[in-house]
Amino acid sequence: MSVKYHNFGGVIGWNLQKYFPMLASNAYLKLQRSSRNKLQKDYIDYFMKDEVPPMPLVVNLETINRCNGTCSFCTANKHAEKRPYKRMEDELFYNIIDQLAEWGYKGHLTLYGNNEPFLDTRIIEFHKYCREKLPDCFIFLSSNGILLTVDKVKQVLPYINQLIINNYCEDMKLRPNVQEIYDYAKAHEDEFKNVELLIQMRYAKAVLSNRAGSAPNKQNDVKIIKETCLMPYTDMFIFPDGRMGICCCDNFEATTLADLTKTNIKDAWNSEEYKKLREAIKESRSNYGFCKFCDFIDAGLRMDAVDDTLHNREANHGARQSMFKKK
Repeated sequence: MSVKYHNFGGVIGWNLQKYFPMLASNAYLKLQRSSRNKLQKDYIDYFMKDEVPPMPLVVNLETINRCNGTCSFCTANKHAEKRPYKRMEDELFYNIIDQLAEWGYKGHLTLYGNNEPFLDTRIIEFHKYCREKLPDCFIFLSSNGILLTVDKVKQVLPYINQLIINNYCEDMKLRPNVQEIYDYAKAHEDEFKNVELLIQMRYAKAVLSNRAGSAPNKQNDVKIIKETCLMPYTDMFIFPDGRMGICCCDNFEATTLADLTKTNIKDAWNSEEYKKLREAIKESRSNYGFCKFCDFIDAGLRMDAVDDTLHNREANHGARQSMFKKK
């Protein structure tokens, strides 16, 4: 595929985040909201039209709930962490992947949540199993890069479609080990022909979303957010103990929509708790207690997947109509 480097607006974007953090955050969120309203509504209408919902577009499976980062916008940073330590049991992990395979899942899969995946020493072996059982999935891996080496990157490459390295820093420079990985990849692009390596320069003290009102540098328990949210319709978020929470903004693992130690993954995705959540927020997240103060918006991958899903639905509908006319 390719080796890419992304700097989110270069020096200007960096300085906006550094010197005008709230302005940068609010302007970005406002832009995203204004550009996606129709797409969100169309996808929610599509999702809710049948009793049995479409499969998730993204399965987020967190195998260990710890991070070694210090990002000031995240409650999972090693100075702010409050979650009891959890590490997914091997049997539970393999059972979840087997169920996804039996379900015929072909969407996006990531062994990542509010954590650093490479803190789990099993992570490369887990990716190998995912690729064997889910050959048609788009498997992406997101890391802060602190523990990464060229050798580790080479080991995981056969099993993933995309590796994202978020280089969190305050000096706008790649860490020495990330620079080494980038230089190696540029010099050996043939080894990355089936994988996209995306290295992103990230400001560690940026103000982003308030993450359900709990972000350390953007807390909110006053301003109610009225627009809806796509995450309960697009993403399955699995904690290390097998519970399914609302999304990545449940930093403290406070929500439980289903429990995969007690029910199968297909039924869990259509659980009564999920139905209540989706019905409540289809017009506004203000109708659901956990979500009403949250201004989180996820751009990029999920919106692309939503767009592709709706486009394919329309194309298939057009093909069926054409066949009917011919008959």
